[in-house]
Amino acid sequence: MTATPGFARITLPLAAINFLNQGNRALVATIGPLLAIEFGLSAAELGLLAACFFGAYAVAQLPIGVALDLHGPRKVQSTLALVSAAGFVICAAAPDVVVLAVGRMVCGFGLAAGLMAMLKANTQWYPRHRVAAVTGAGLFLAGLGGVSATVPVQWALPLLGWRGIFVMLAVLSLAAAAWIRVAVPDRPPGAMMPQRRSLTHEIAEFGRIFRDPSFLRFLPAVMVLSALNFTFQGLWAGPWLRDVGGLADAPRAAALLIFALGLVTGSLATGQAASFAQARGFSPMFVPYLGIGGTLAAQAVLVLATPSGFWGVSAVWFLFSFCGSVGVSGYAAMGQGFPPELQGRVATAINFAMLVLVFALQTGIGAILDLWPRQADGGWDRAGYAAALSLTFLLQMISALWIVVAPKGRFHDQQSRRDGP
Repeated sequence: MTATPGFARITLPLAAINFLNQGNRALVATIGPLLAIEFGLSAAELGLLAACFFGAYAVAQLPIGVALDLHGPRKVQSTLALVSAAGFVICAAAPDVVVLAVGRMVCGFGLAAGLMAMLKANTQWYPRHRVAAVTGAGLFLAGLGGVSATVPVQWALPLLGWRGIFVMLAVLSLAAAAWIRVAVPDRPPGAMMPQRRSLTHEIAEFGRIFRDPSFLRFLPAVMVLSALNFTFQGLWAGPWLRDVGGLADAPRAAALLIFALGLVTGSLATGQAASFAQARGFSPMFVPYLGIGGTLAAQAVLVLATPSGFWGVSAVWFLFSFCGSVGVSGYAAMGQGFPPELQGRVATAINFAMLVLVFALQTGIGAILDLWPRQADGGWDRAGYAAALSLTFLLQMISALWIVVAPKGRFHDQQSRRDGP
């Protein structure tokens, strides 16, 4: 009997590219003020620069979903890691903000399969109730990339500059590509090769996904939950900590580190909790429901009772990122309503919708901040941040209410029979 590869061969190499993914998307929150000064960017322009990565990331999702289902995570992810390396080189050499934006978009294409490839591999190799736990463990390690984009990057900037940081990311991308290609197995023993059908037929399967009542019922809440973490860790938490929290560069980097630690520890804890709860008969969406409540509470505090001092603001942002990390458990839960051959496309369909929202939020928050006069120190008015956070709170509240009023489909019916009255 062929031995089954373990976590070190299935999930860990794919977590490496997610390490770079999370580090790259959090990087602008740390170096954003430097870029704004060097290139003379407004809040809307800085938001657009950060959002270029997510825009390209979103465009790549649906074709990557088809590729993952047909060719497997090993081939797709190792190839795309080479693309991300090229994107980091472009960023490092960028003479102006336009070329930097192009580099960010190339990085978006190259890193677009990160979480999806890991989810696809995990659903192939692990029992259904274990997928959330194993994916959460992988994201715990991947989340260290977001941690590295805070205080470590702040320390490295005087030595390497922001361009040197991008060079280092390019080297790490090449190493990750080689590791994935060598270590990750193609498919479980005895698994059938995907049936080769026309590309038109494979793409048409997305229509089946986006018409599914259960998918449409949970999609808004799950995508908003993840999008808020991407939006704020990727850019706007850093300026908020400076302009509203009143933190200088060093404590601001430390607070962003705590934000990233919330995401890292939350990925591990909520993934384990979701698998634990499902194994004992709870709905796969039970833990994501709790995460929605936690992020709503954190946003309410940031709008209505702005905390003061380093530990006060850090604690609220930790709660925000810890609870928001449960969005990945929502991805795993929604995938359970579909057959294995569609898992790559289900995950990328969710991610596509979520990343479109991230693009809109990152640019939209910048536009909201620009409605108020720029501060003398180059920052933005705290009233603008309050308005933006009020908007994200309302958006998440509406998405949560949609779960209650939306039609209940096949996934709900299966879970109701399993859970009992």
